[in-house]
Amino acid sequence: MTIKTGDKVRIEYIGTLEDGTVFDSSTEHENPLEFEVGSDQVIKGFDDATLGMKEGEEKQFSIDPADAYGEHDPTLIQKIPREVFPQDVKLVPGLLFEAGLPTGEKVPATITEVQEEIISVDLNHPLAGKKLNFKIKVSIITSS
Repeated sequence: MTIKTGDKVRIEYIGTLEDGTVFDSSTEHENPLEFEVGSDQVIKGFDDATLGMKEGEEKQFSIDPADAYGEHDPTLIQKIPREVFPQDVKLVPGLLFEAGLPTGEKVPATITEVQEEIISVDLNHPLAGKKLNFKIKVSIITSS
């Protein structure tokens, strides 16, 4: 049986950046990744790469930013008044936090610059603009 759209799959994986840095793996979560193929539960490039695979099969592939978290958008770097942040939090460049948007949605954000009155925040996904490399193994396929 090969994976097709609508199948539920369980995948063991390790994701690395171009420099070999591991950014995520199923062993960190103590369980394989489970999702329904073609349901937008995972990034498009990952979803597409599983199509046609068989149970027990292993594969390595790369995903360009367009099929992952998109290109880095400089317009998503915002300057925010310091008083918006809790006073008891030490703000430093590189600090990752969850920002609330006016829509109520929460997105990952990274502090890029700290000045006395203004904090620069990057609202791009931390993996935006990066090519992602994966090594995966299909554990289970459940046909829809």
